[in-house]
Amino acid sequence: MPEEYTTPDLAALARSAIEAVNRRDFDAMLRYAAPDVVYDTSPSGFGVYTGVPAIREFIEGYWRTFEELRFGLEEFQDLGNGVTFAVNHQHALPVGSTLGIQAREAHVMEWENGLVVRITVYTDIHEARAAAERLAQERG
Repeated sequence: MPEEYTTPDLAALARSAIEAVNRRDFDAMLRYAAPDVVYDTSPSGFGVYTGVPAIREFIEGYWRTFEELRFGLEEFQDLGNGVTFAVNHQHALPVGSTLGIQAREAHVMEWENGLVVRITVYTDIHEARAAAERLAQERG
């Protein structure tokens, strides 16, 4: 009997990805990324990266700027039609600093066949939520 395709629990995948980020486990973090995934950080000022190798290089460079870096999943919504919205908070200590920083960001993720194909990172949570809701409607 052929196996039926089941929709993955995207909230569980988001939590697993955050845990992998906090362990600095790149392979686990990118396990559910399509090979040609797009990581668009232009709304937060860092540019657009296409493909797992380019994203990995960007993230490794980002992490090297911090002695400590931890993320927490504050909110997650599956908006349907392959669109999810997540709010993360960061606790970070830049290299050479004694002053920690905290930040919030939102991720709008597009999924196809159980793999994330695009992640857009926003610093404006309300802008991200509106973009995610529009995208879910457009893909419906």
